[in-house]
Amino acid sequence: MEHVKTEVFHFSRSNRIFDLPPLDLSILGGPILYPRETWKYLGFIFNRKLSFYQYINWILRAFQMSLSFGIEAIAGLIPIHLHLQKLRGRSQLRAHALSYNHILQSLLDSRPNTHKNYHRLSLDLLTKRQDEMLKDPIVNMNNRFNEVFSSFNPLNFEFSPGSRIIDTLSSHFSFHPFSKQGKNSLLSHLHQLDNLAVVSSKNPLYTLVVTDVSIRNNVVTSIVHIHIYDKSVVKTLHHVVNVTSMEAELFAIRCSINQAVNSQGASKIIVVTNLIHSVKRIFDFLSHPYQVHTAAILSELRKFFTINPNNKIEFWECPS
Repeated sequence: MEHVKTEVFHFSRSNRIFDLPPLDLSILGGPILYPRETWKYLGFIFNRKLSFYQYINWILRAFQMSLSFGIEAIAGLIPIHLHLQKLRGRSQLRAHALSYNHILQSLLDSRPNTHKNYHRLSLDLLTKRQDEMLKDPIVNMNNRFNEVFSSFNPLNFEFSPGSRIIDTLSSHFSFHPFSKQGKNSLLSHLHQLDNLAVVSSKNPLYTLVVTDVSIRNNVVTSIVHIHIYDKSVVKTLHHVVNVTSMEAELFAIRCSINQAVNSQGASKIIVVTNLIHSVKRIFDFLSHPYQVHTAAILSELRKFFTINPNNKIEFWECPS
């Protein structure tokens, strides 16, 4: 018997004082074992009455959320507010796919609402008492239509096998992510970025593009700086809601590449971004919800590469 692995635990449903004496193993060369209040086994915390109160409290502390959220996390269920958002998005897609003579079209306006001309079923016409009785996520359908737009484009020429940039012009672009092996590799990568900025500022054929995207309170902010020969040519700032950071980053790169390609005399474009995985989506030819941006970017790059066979573009990751 391994005494260090021996414990004493009693189960009882009794409501009376349950105080049993310790188990003395000193005669066997072991310790004196005192009955424990709780026992943890295979991730579960047991108490004497098997009420599992300690286990539930542990879940709440571990997830820092309500009891229902903790249970959802353990069971692998999607949180209810995210499930409602998913259902809301599906309902919007269905509304956009309705035929023009569908009966539900009578619930939607044919033009944007104005404060003087609301739809007869608009939530803005509800009384104060009716409005107080409403629960989220009920909103006017027209107010959410800005979230839905056509973004899939799988039949675009840029995605056709044999005609894709990766098939015909793969030598014209490259990726330079930073290695996460250690602090020295990070410092080396940052040193390369510094040298790249210095070289591009002295060469009129280089165009340096720096992009950054951040999200706060569901508002995405994208910033683009374009420098040509040590001069800030373009600086753009966009604020948008209801989009992902990847979509905002691709949109920022789309705008910057359009400006860089159309600049006079540029033969090398250097894009510095903190979301290198978003950039790689440009050359991902499987169906994904950002194809409207990637197709536009690929079209601009194809034009840039075919003007001069020496034209190139490099994508560098700048860790944030």
